[in-house]
Amino acid sequence: QAQLVESGGGLVQPGGSLRLSCAASGFSLAHYTIGWFRQAPGEQREGVSCIRGSDGRTIYADSVKGRFTISRDNAKDTVYLQIDRLKPEDTAVYFCAAATGGYSAESYYLTGAPYDYWGQGTQVTVSS
Repeated sequence: QAQLVESGGGLVQPGGSLRLSCAASGFSLAHYTIGWFRQAPGEQREGVSCIRGSDGRTIYADSVKGRFTISRDNAKDTVYLQIDRLKPEDTAVYFCAAATGGYSAESYYLTGAPYDYWGQGTQVTVSS
């Protein structure tokens, strides 16, 4: 069975950094679009970033642009989300997801595109 696993979350002070990892079990991420999403308690799930499988294009939500960096290491078959200058409002469970579809509207990858596989999430808590 296919499965995604996130890791790297934790408790960090404002201004700190974390690097989240997304790895797959049962398949390779090499040709998938990988998205990172987050959900805070009582709030809607928010797409924050993705890296396209077709061309490697990276996409970021405006709320995280300049602080979040998504990347792929094919040798390790892992996708990373580097988060810098963390803010308390970044506190959420972060999920990675894998998709096979391709879409012309880049924003759709973060705002409603279907993803085939999801991980269980990793908790990021930003607090002083």
